[in-house]
Amino acid sequence: MLTSLDWLPKPTEDFRSRVKALRSAVLAREAGSLLEPTVALATAALDESQLAVLARLAADLAGASAGARQGFSSVRLGLVGDGTLSLVAPAICGSGLRHGLLIEVVEGEYNSAVGESSDPDSRLRRAGLEMLLIAPDARILGLDRAALSPEEAGQKVASAFARLEIIARNMRPAVSGSVFVQTVPPQFEPLFGSFDRVEAGSPFAMVEALNGRIAAWAGSGEVVLIDTARLAASVGLERWDEPRHWHASKLPFAPDLIPAHADVIARAIASARGRAKKCLVLDLDNTLWGGVIGDDGLAGIDLGQGSASGEAFLAVQRLALELRGRGVVLAVCSKNDDAVARSPFREHPDMLLKEEHIAVFQANWTDKASNLRAIAKALNIGVDALVLLDDNPAERLQVRSELPLVGVPELPEDPALYPRILAAAGYFEAVGVSREDRDRAAYYQANAERAAALAASSDMLGYLRSLDMTCKIGRIDALSRARSAQLINKSNQFNLTTRRYTEAEVATIEADPHRHAIQVRLIDRFGDNGIISIVIADKRRDEWEIDTWLMSCRVLGRRVEEAILNHLADAAREAGALALVGRYLPTAKNAMVADHYGKLGFTLLETRADGASVWRLELEHYAPAELPMTVADTARTPQPVEA
Repeated sequence: MLTSLDWLPKPTEDFRSRVKALRSAVLAREAGSLLEPTVALATAALDESQLAVLARLAADLAGASAGARQGFSSVRLGLVGDGTLSLVAPAICGSGLRHGLLIEVVEGEYNSAVGESSDPDSRLRRAGLEMLLIAPDARILGLDRAALSPEEAGQKVASAFARLEIIARNMRPAVSGSVFVQTVPPQFEPLFGSFDRVEAGSPFAMVEALNGRIAAWAGSGEVVLIDTARLAASVGLERWDEPRHWHASKLPFAPDLIPAHADVIARAIASARGRAKKCLVLDLDNTLWGGVIGDDGLAGIDLGQGSASGEAFLAVQRLALELRGRGVVLAVCSKNDDAVARSPFREHPDMLLKEEHIAVFQANWTDKASNLRAIAKALNIGVDALVLLDDNPAERLQVRSELPLVGVPELPEDPALYPRILAAAGYFEAVGVSREDRDRAAYYQANAERAAALAASSDMLGYLRSLDMTCKIGRIDALSRARSAQLINKSNQFNLTTRRYTEAEVATIEADPHRHAIQVRLIDRFGDNGIISIVIADKRRDEWEIDTWLMSCRVLGRRVEEAILNHLADAAREAGALALVGRYLPTAKNAMVADHYGKLGFTLLETRADGASVWRLELEHYAPAELPMTVADTARTPQPVEA
């Protein structure tokens, strides 16, 4: 399943001619956005050579017109580590297109990661990297040979980990975004047999100890984990580790596993860029239960303990609930009468999923693509945030054809494998999990209820007042730091500068007396939206310059930005500043905030050829807006300003 990417459809027979046509469109420099046809082409179970062909398309797109690149996210990735990685790089670039990423890989030299990271003039240090991937190997780390004592084993593990820390620390100033570190697959050959796990000096135990330290490192927020060891264990260490390829070319793993490995890397990069899926949309008949509810009735559908297929459908529901528990929104999209479709949720004793778990329930006779658009609109997310789980191959084909950005896994005939396929696909890949992540499903469900309330109201101001909103503004601190860093690295649309900071850098910013860093929460009668905005300003004597201003799109139209501006104006005036300065730096996805400062009353000072702009607000003339919310501000405490 993993090795053959079974959740993806087979590539079309005309794959190479379609790639050629897209490359021609790029070179013509007259095409509109090529995102959808490119993602559609890349969303297939491609082999290494096909991914290499896509890598060339990705390189063409990177140099294409802004129109052709619209919707893509560009990433310059440094690749350092142990073994020969030259075959891996094209596969990462090709797999990136599947996730809407234009990845340019800058490779380090073979087995020279420490030296290159230490040299400020090395190609890697001067490459302007946005992300870095460190790919260690047990053989280069010296963990493939047994230690003679527990003390020696501890020293070898500490030395191996220190090597990874040195690379990351040296490269950190040269990388603007995330540093990814792979875990290390252990060697297949046991030394003590089953006792390997007990004997600290066995190669297996030392690699496990190192992986534990890497996981703890990732848990601190300094690096992002890519669990290559988990992938290797899943496909089988005997299959993963082919000694002849290591001896012949120092390739760290079997070449036929390159596509699976590259997809795991690409999906992690996509998650770090805020492109992980957010909503699982569930078909009903023969997906959540066996049979057709409209024909078979409640007593006739196959669901529950006592039959293999009934238990298989329960497993699908159980996974959906577990995904919801970690923040994935659930929706229903079924060709059915609404009342009939809802009856199992309300009346079947074996249903694990209930109506209250479903944020949007679309049961009608409209085509699936139209209903998916309606679900995305109700949740105020893009269709690219949706995954459709549907047993019907005709429905899957229709959605892929009309909405290629929707994740649509191929499903086998046996429903017992549905959960495994969905999990293996990695649509909901996480690079960190915060409290807000776990509560996201509830946030979006409440948002759908707000949208319904708005649709029933003819008075916008009255609607906003009816929400009983409380806007809480506080400084970024240890409790909010992880979520703040996550938003900084994921927010793309309502983001004025799209500057990225790691969790460690956020900690430095919050402690800097010359920077003003706040996080904003919004609570209303439907629930707590969590942290929905981050603002960072550089404090100077006469003016504050806004370095970062981002906000979750799910609170658009709620006038939170005005509450934030009121706070900034008051805090800056209290510190003696005379003006606020804001910058807009355009990206492929943030056009919606091009006039953000203009709408707030700032004066335009400068517009560059690339669309970037500079704005200024004189505080002497600023009068705070009256807002339909209560503002609880705990962040306005005087601090020193720059001389």
